[in-house]
Amino acid sequence: MLLQNDSAEARLLELNLVLPEPTKPAANYVTAVQAAGLVFMAGQGPLSDGQIRFAGKIGSDLSEEDGYQASRLTALNLLANLRQELGSLDRVTRVVKLMAWVNSAPGFQRQHVVVDGASDLIMAVFGERGRHARSAVSSNELPFGIAVEIEMIVACSAEVPAPNA
Repeated sequence: MLLQNDSAEARLLELNLVLPEPTKPAANYVTAVQAAGLVFMAGQGPLSDGQIRFAGKIGSDLSEEDGYQASRLTALNLLANLRQELGSLDRVTRVVKLMAWVNSAPGFQRQHVVVDGASDLIMAVFGERGRHARSAVSSNELPFGIAVEIEMIVACSAEVPAPNA
């Protein structure tokens, strides 16, 4: 049973988070694939209203804090596409893994701190179900010059669990 305070949808409201419109693929792929109780999310970037909000290299063009905010916005886009795929974020039983690439300036080595923007948001929305494995690696270029790109794998139930009354 899903406890009322364990509802990811309710937490979004409590945190005053509004998910953006789900993004459309930029090339020949889909945004999500379900297989064997898992959802594999395609990489997302820091877009808002269809526009790139954070472009450039962290450590030269953008600050570490900008990178953190870019990762946070990217996580919101992942959640928007995940909700579109599942119908409700309450179907998520566990966030399994995030894989993140940070468009890094030479010598920038704090990718792990940048990607905390996504991890912190995921934990705020899902609580303990959001505790995940993660990789945060440097990239010398990303599509469209975006600051970060993040993929996500989640485990999900076949239907939305009933809240505990």
